[in-house]
Amino acid sequence: MQNPDFPLIPRKVLFDNPDRAAVRISPDGTRISYLAPLDGVLNVWVAPLNDLQAAKPVTRDAVRGIRMYFWAFTNRHILYLQDKAGDENWRLYGVNLDSGEIKDLTPLEGVQVQILEVSPKYPTEILAGINDRNPQLHDVYRIHIDTAERTLLEENTQGFASYMPDEDFNLRLAMMMNPNGGSDFYKKTDGGWEPLFNIPMEDTMSTNPIGFDRSGQTLYMTDSRGRNTAAMFTYDLSSGKQTLISEHPLSDLNDVMIHPDEKKLLAVAFYYEKKEWQVLDPAVADDLAYLKTVAHGDGEVVSWTRDLSKWIVAYTLDNAPVTYYYYDRAARKASYLFTNRKALEGLQLSSMHPAVITARDGLKLVNYYTLPYLYEGFDKPDHPLPMVLFVHGGPWGRDEWGYHPYHQMLANRGYMVMSVNFRSSTGFGKEHLNAGNLEWAGKMHHDLLDSVNWAIREGMADPTRIAIMGGSYGGYATLVGLTFTPDVFACGVDIVGPSNLFTLINSVPPYWMPMIEMFAKRMGDHRTEEGKALLKSRSPLTYVDRIKRPLLIGQGANDPRVNQAESDQIVNAMQEKNIPVTYVLYSDEGHGFARPENNISFTAVAEAFLAKHLGGRYEPINNAFSGSSIQVPAGAEGVPGLEDALKRTQA
Repeated sequence: MQNPDFPLIPRKVLFDNPDRAAVRISPDGTRISYLAPLDGVLNVWVAPLNDLQAAKPVTRDAVRGIRMYFWAFTNRHILYLQDKAGDENWRLYGVNLDSGEIKDLTPLEGVQVQILEVSPKYPTEILAGINDRNPQLHDVYRIHIDTAERTLLEENTQGFASYMPDEDFNLRLAMMMNPNGGSDFYKKTDGGWEPLFNIPMEDTMSTNPIGFDRSGQTLYMTDSRGRNTAAMFTYDLSSGKQTLISEHPLSDLNDVMIHPDEKKLLAVAFYYEKKEWQVLDPAVADDLAYLKTVAHGDGEVVSWTRDLSKWIVAYTLDNAPVTYYYYDRAARKASYLFTNRKALEGLQLSSMHPAVITARDGLKLVNYYTLPYLYEGFDKPDHPLPMVLFVHGGPWGRDEWGYHPYHQMLANRGYMVMSVNFRSSTGFGKEHLNAGNLEWAGKMHHDLLDSVNWAIREGMADPTRIAIMGGSYGGYATLVGLTFTPDVFACGVDIVGPSNLFTLINSVPPYWMPMIEMFAKRMGDHRTEEGKALLKSRSPLTYVDRIKRPLLIGQGANDPRVNQAESDQIVNAMQEKNIPVTYVLYSDEGHGFARPENNISFTAVAEAFLAKHLGGRYEPINNAFSGSSIQVPAGAEGVPGLEDALKRTQA
C-alpha cells in the first residue's frame, strides 16, 4: 500500500473554538443554550427552543472564554464560572436573561468558588463553597443570584474536604481524609456531625456518594468496598443497609441518569472499551432504545427538562464531529440540531481502534490507537510507521474511545498514535488503579513501554521513530521517558508536566491540602525521609544528565497545579549541562492551553518539532502565533520555522 497525497487538515479546523458546544435546555423547556464564539471567544448563547436562528449571546467575555455554565431553576438566569488567566480561582457570575445584567456573585480576589447545589425549591439561590476565610477550606454559603447577597451556612472548622447537601439546602454529608489516606464520611445530626462510614485508601477513588432520592433517606453511591469494580448501590441512611443495583465485571460505574425532579435512578453506564448503558427504569427503556436508531455513534442525554419531557442528546463518533439532537418524548421524535464543528464534516478523519494488551505482570491495559486515513478499514498498516505515544493526565483519569483532536492531527500527519490506560487509570476496577500506588516512573512507566513494544511486535511502529507526548501527568511521563529510558524515544513533548515530585507536592494549591494524605499514599510521603528519597528517585530532574533526545516543553505561567517552576527548573538544569531544549511559555495560561490562539500556536510548534525528529508531514508555522501570548525563552532554533514565526509576531 503506497502513501497517497491525502489532504493536510489545517490545525485551525481541529483546535479552534467549536461552533457550538455544551448544549443545554432550560428547566422549563422553553429555551436552549450553548457555548459559541463571539468575536472569537467562547460565550453563552440562548435561543427560543423553536427558533434557533434567534440565538443571541448573553455573556460578553472577551479574553479567555467561558467553559462551565448552567441554568438556574428560575429559567431566567444563566450561571457560569470563570477564572483569571488559568489560575483556577473560580468566580461565580449570574446573567439575568430578562435585563441582560451580568453580576459578579463572588467578587473576591484570590478565592475559589465550588458549586454545591442548585434546587428548584430555592430557584433564586445557590449553595456554594468559598475559601475566603481559610485558603485550605471551603465554607458553605447561600448566594442570592439577583442581589449577590451571601449568607454563611456552615463554617468549615472540622477540616472537611467536601460537603453533600440535599435539594432543601440541608448539609447532609461531609467527607475528610484520614491519616491512612482513606476518607471518613459524616452525617449531619441535631448534635453536629457524626461518623457514618469509612472508605479505605484503596477504595477512595472508586467509592463516593452520588446523590439522594426524593425522600432524602436513600443515598445513591458507587462502591468498590469488598469487590474490585465499583458498582451502583443504594444506602439507607437510617439502617445502614446497602443494596446492589447494577454492576459490571470489568468496569467501574461511569455515569448515571437520575430524574431531575423525582430523583429516581433511570439508567447507569459502565465503560470498559466503550460506554455501555443499562436501563434501570422501564419508563425510559423505549426512549433510549429509540435514540439508538436516530444517528450513528454513542448517544448520550446531556440535558433535560425538569419533567423529563424534552431532552438534548449528543452523538459521539471517533471520526466525525459531535451531533446534537432535540428529543420530544411525547412525540417520540428526535430532531437534528447541529454538529459541534461544521468544518470537520466530510473530512478524511481516522477511526480509533481499541486494543486490550497484557502488561509484563499480566495486568490488562485498555489502549486506543489511530492510524493515518490511508489505512482506514484496516487495523494495521502495511509497514511500521513513526508513532506518537500520547499519555493522558491525572494520572487518575482515563482515555476513552471517540474523537480526539491530537489523535486526528497526528494521524493526518502520517503517524500512528496510541493512548494507554496504564495502571492508576480510573474506571477499570480498584486493582488496576491501586497497582499504580508508589509506581510513578516505575510500573506505570513499564505499562507505557509494554504498549510501545506491543506496537513494535505487531509491525505497526518503527522502533527508531517513536515520540512520547502528553499533558500534566502525561508531561511527567514524557520527562520520565527521556530520562529513565533515554534510548527508547526519538523525542518528547511535555505539556505542563512536573519535573520534581517533591516540589510538586509542596506547591499544590492550598485547597488541595485536605487531600494531601492521598498524594502521600499514592505518590510518596514528602514529610518522611523515606518518602523524600522515593520522590527524588522518581523525579526526572534527578536524572537530567541522561537526556539525549530532543525535548519540547510547553507551560502556562499561571498554572496552580504544576507551577511554572516545574518547567523552569528542568530547562535551567538542561541549559547548565548544555543539553538542547525548546521551551514555550504562555503568560495568560494555567494548567493547559484554554485560549484557542495559544493552543493552535503550541500545536504548530509541536507538529514542526515532531516532523523534524520523526519525519512526518506538518503544516508550516507561518502565522500560527497571531493573537497568542507565546514566548520562547529557550531553544527556538530547534524547531523548523519557529525563529522566523517569532520575528513576524514581534514585528
